Amino acid sequence: MKFFTKEVKIALSAIVGIVVLFYGLQFLKGLHVFSSNSVYYVAFDDVSGLSPSSPVYANGYRVGVVKTLNYDYNPQSKIVAELDLNKDMRVPRGSRAELASDLLGNIKINLVLSEDPIHMLGLGDTIPGEMEMGMMTKVSKMLPAVERMLPKLDSIMASLNMLLADPALRNTLHNVEGMTYNLNATSAELKTLSASLNRDVPGMMQKTNAVLDNTQQLTGNLAAIDVAGMTAKVNQTLANVEQLTQKLNSNEGTLGLLMRDPTLYNNLTSTMASADSLLIDLKAHPKRYVHFSLFGRKDK
Repeated sequence: MKFFTKEVKIALSAIVGIVVLFYGLQFLKGLHVFSSNSVYYVAFDDVSGLSPSSPVYANGYRVGVVKTLNYDYNPQSKIVAELDLNKDMRVPRGSRAELASDLLGNIKINLVLSEDPIHMLGLGDTIPGEMEMGMMTKVSKMLPAVERMLPKLDSIMASLNMLLADPALRNTLHNVEGMTYNLNATSAELKTLSASLNRDVPGMMQKTNAVLDNTQQLTGNLAAIDVAGMTAKVNQTLANVEQLTQKLNSNEGTLGLLMRDPTLYNNLTSTMASADSLLIDLKAHPKRYVHFSLFGRKDK
């Protein structure tokens, strides 16, 4: 009897197809059936959304998948996730696993590795698990505070609307606009003044340098003057003037006698009076003193 009948071939083909389909599904889930990967366990209080074949990341790099999920029926009520990590992956002691979700709602596990490079967890050890403080979790925790703030925000908005409706605010804004225009004009004037200063200051500096040079030259000339010699000449001149003054105040010499002798004054007065009388008589009787004759002089 022939063994490989048509029915046997169909049965073997069906079995091979089922096996290939099973391992293909496992491969698509990220599970390596024939690999020697490292197995670790993580205990969570809540695994909402986590399922077998969920990815496991370390520092943003995929290092494995969740192989199975088992509920621990002891009083702790933990859910234990079996992690199938790459065989080269080593987990330091003190590391933890965080359950996180992305923007699309996909659940994943992030391994937060500790900084202990020496002590490592053994295969089959349990890693502490916790929920990651994601954006949605933070927002949900902030909601009560936001709800308490809403009445205050409503009051603030009402006060802000009243403030904006106040005509004084419009006038203030108008004044601010005018101040801005004045500031722009002042800024333009300052810019013009600065340009003028930049243009004129070099010439002023040259003139200042020239004045300083002249001052230095004058100082040099003053320093070259023989002050001691000039002082000696001035002292000598003052002594001569003092000597002359003493002689004028004394009865010695002609000038002293002229200034201090009353007899000379009286004689000069008498002479002036005589000269005056002579001039009067000369005007009254000129013929007594001057004689003109065309035919010669007569004897008297």
